[in-house]
Amino acid sequence: MDALLEQYEKMGVSGEVYQYGEKILRGLSERFQAIDEIAEYNQAKVLHAMQKNRVAAPCFAATTGYGYDDVGRETLEKVYRDVFHTEAALVRPQITCGTHALTVALSANLLPGDELLSPVGLPYDTLQEVIGIRPSPCSLAEYGVTYRQVDLLPDGSFDYPRIEKAIHDKTKVITIQRSKGYATRPTFSVRQIGKLIAFCKKIKPDVICMVDNCYGEFVETIEPSDVGADMVVGSLIKNPGGGLAPIGGYICGTEECVSRCAYRLSAPGLGQEVGANLGLMPALFQGFFLAPTVVAGAEKGAIFAANLYEPLGFKCVPGASEIRHDIIQAVELGSEKAMIAFCKGIQAAAPVDSYVDPLPWAMPGYDDNVIMAAGAFVQGSSIELSADGPIRPPYAVYFQGGLTWYHAKLGILMSLQKLVEAGIVHL
Repeated sequence: MDALLEQYEKMGVSGEVYQYGEKILRGLSERFQAIDEIAEYNQAKVLHAMQKNRVAAPCFAATTGYGYDDVGRETLEKVYRDVFHTEAALVRPQITCGTHALTVALSANLLPGDELLSPVGLPYDTLQEVIGIRPSPCSLAEYGVTYRQVDLLPDGSFDYPRIEKAIHDKTKVITIQRSKGYATRPTFSVRQIGKLIAFCKKIKPDVICMVDNCYGEFVETIEPSDVGADMVVGSLIKNPGGGLAPIGGYICGTEECVSRCAYRLSAPGLGQEVGANLGLMPALFQGFFLAPTVVAGAEKGAIFAANLYEPLGFKCVPGASEIRHDIIQAVELGSEKAMIAFCKGIQAAAPVDSYVDPLPWAMPGYDDNVIMAAGAFVQGSSIELSADGPIRPPYAVYFQGGLTWYHAKLGILMSLQKLVEAGIVHL
C-alpha cells in the first residue's frame, strides 16, 4: 500500500486526501459487490445476444457509399434488438449524438397538429431547442407540433392527477427522461418508468412512450423497453459504446416506430437499407460487449463520489446511501470557484489533456456558460471520466464515467485535492 500511496502522491494526491478516500472505501464493499452481480448478468445478456445472432469476422468488414447489404450493421442492430427485448433497432454512426437520436425519434413519430407531452418536467437543455421551448430554426414547434409538460412534485415523484388531465386526443408522444440531466431531481428507476407508462397507456392506449435512456443503460438488469416503452433512445458515446464507440446513437422499439425513425434518418423509401459503417463495426461491437463492465466501474465511481463529498457538507444527488439508476453523480458545490476547482481535478486526472485547465464557456445549445472537464479519447464521451455543469445556482457539477473504476477513483480524489488546495474544503 505504501507503493500505491507513493504513486498517488506522484500524481498530485496528498496522503491526507488519499487516506480519507480509503476510509470511505472500507464501507462500500457490499454495494460494490451488488454492482458486480448486475454487471455479470448484463454481460451474459449481451454475450448471449451476440452468440444468438452469430457475430463473426465478416461483421467487422468496412462498407462505404450506400452501404447496401452491410451484414455487420444488420447484425449489430439484431444484437441491440435482442438485448433491449424490442421488435427492431436502429444503431448507426450517422446518428451524431444522443440529442440527434432523440430528435430523429421525435420528428419521425410526430406530425403537424400532434402534441408532445413531458410528464417529468423540463427536458434536458439541448432538447429544449429541438422541441421549440427555446426558439430555434427547424424545431418541432416550427412544424406545428405543440408541447405540454407536467412538472414533478416537490419530492421528485410524478404528479399523476395533472398527468391524467394533460393527456388528450392530440397527445401523440410522451417523452420520459430517465436521467436527471442538468437538474437536481432524482433519476427514475426502470420500475418507476414502467408504472408511469402503464398509467399513461391506460388513459390513451395508442400513445407512444419514448424514454431518453442516456446514462442509464446496464445500471439495472432491465431496461425501459422491458416495462412498456415503445422506444428507448441513447448515445453510443455514453454507456452502450463502452468507451470504444467513436460516434453513434441507437433507437430500439416497435417495428413501426423504428421504421419511421430509419426513414427520417435517411430518406423515405430508403430507411434502414442504406448507411455505410465506414469501418466502425469492430469498435461498436466490442464497445457494446465491454459496456456492462465499464458501466459498473462508472457506477462505483459515482457512489464513491457521493460518499466522499456528503460527509463534507455537500448535497449530493443521489444521496450517498441511495440506490442508483444511472451513472451520474451531482454534487452541489455552492459557488463558481468550487465548480472550477472540482473540474480542474477531474481534468488533471485524465489520460488526455491532463495539463490544461477547464474554464466556463458558451457551449452550443445551452443558455448558461458551461464548464466541462473531459480529457477523453473520444471527444465528449460521457462514459469516460468527465465532469461538467452550467454556471448557475446551486452550482452543481455533474460527475460521470470512468473506463475503469480505478481511474474514476483517481479523478474523484483529484477533485477533492483541488478543493482542499483552494481552501474550500478542510479535512
